[in-house]
Amino acid sequence: MLAANEAFYEVFASQDFEAMDELWADQHPVACVHPGWPALRTRDEVMLSWRGILTAQSAPPIRFTDPMVVATRAMAVVICTELLLGAEITATNVFVHEPPAWKICHHHAAPIARQVIVTPPSPDELN
Repeated sequence: MLAANEAFYEVFASQDFEAMDELWADQHPVACVHPGWPALRTRDEVMLSWRGILTAQSAPPIRFTDPMVVATRAMAVVICTELLLGAEITATNVFVHEPPAWKICHHHAAPIARQVIVTPPSPDELN
């Protein structure tokens, strides 16, 4: 399963649209949420978005770290951190088994909000 996730990021980094199209499921519904985008709910919408991203002249380099896999025989989820232009993005990639390979059926990426710790005022500060 990690190999399928790694292939997704290698194809993303290489900006190879045809290879990206091959990685996505054909026999299962697909969806995708890019950071800041509304949900894309059809394969045509998803692939149109990837065509735009991967054919942009200045597509940013990307890599992933810290993958965690939850899998069954037919479906797997990989949660990881994407490193993109110095930003960290949490990503969830869902794969389905379409013999002979694992195919991605859902990608969701969202910026990581940094935790802000709010300290309540002391009783003396309230008076």
